Amino acid sequence: LRDPLARRRLVWLLAALVIAWPMLQLSGFAPSALFAPGNLQVIGGFLAGFLPPETAPDFLAMLAKATLETLAMATAGTALAFVIGAPLAFVTTRALSESRIGPGPGRTQASMVRQAGRSVLMVLRAVPEIVWALVFVRALGLGPAAGVLALAITYGGMLGKVYAEVLESTDTRPARALMESGSGRLAALVYGLLPNSAQELISYTVYRWECAVRASVVMGFVGAGGLGQLMDQSMKMLNGGEASSILLVFLVLVLLADALSNALR
Repeated sequence: LRDPLARRRLVWLLAALVIAWPMLQLSGFAPSALFAPGNLQVIGGFLAGFLPPETAPDFLAMLAKATLETLAMATAGTALAFVIGAPLAFVTTRALSESRIGPGPGRTQASMVRQAGRSVLMVLRAVPEIVWALVFVRALGLGPAAGVLALAITYGGMLGKVYAEVLESTDTRPARALMESGSGRLAALVYGLLPNSAQELISYTVYRWECAVRASVVMGFVGAGGLGQLMDQSMKMLNGGEASSILLVFLVLVLLADALSNALR
């Protein structure tokens, strides 16, 4: 009945606490401040301003337009990110490297190409989308076009990295057998790797689209359009009812994304 790994797990737990405690101190994490009498009163008053949600026809019309802009921004940005990330994932996946099936010419060149692809993915995802949005807003002006490009660049790096890791973590023996029998890399990908990893790839892609919808809120605060810009205006005007309606729309969008992911998988 005794767990043979109990001591090891206890050591790792203590090590995690030793590492996490200084991090909590450096971050100024003090949850007790939330429950101070004055703070609770301020939080309660702020949340009370969110009720009831705004239902005026003029505002609902603006909300519908902003929702369509957000969906268009997230969908177009994710689609462009897929165009960027999928080829880079194909290049950087070790499971599709012909040099793995045996010695031959081109091993050094293939390794350099994979490393270059990984470097590109790292650069793309290292810069947050809000920074790209600030750059493109200055170049293109206010509107969702800046948000589309910002999402495409940052999420392209994220999709490429995760796609490559998913393809490498699945059973790579079918792909290797295909390449050893003379198949090309693209055929090995389609018939050797995708059948075992398609569900996970689709699930992550839809999740990244869901993240793009949420990221549009932050980018809207710098002028990238959509629901985020409408939220910024409502918060500046201290109109909690409008902000509450916008948050309800976001909740519906997240539920739709979850349902879409389940249906596709």
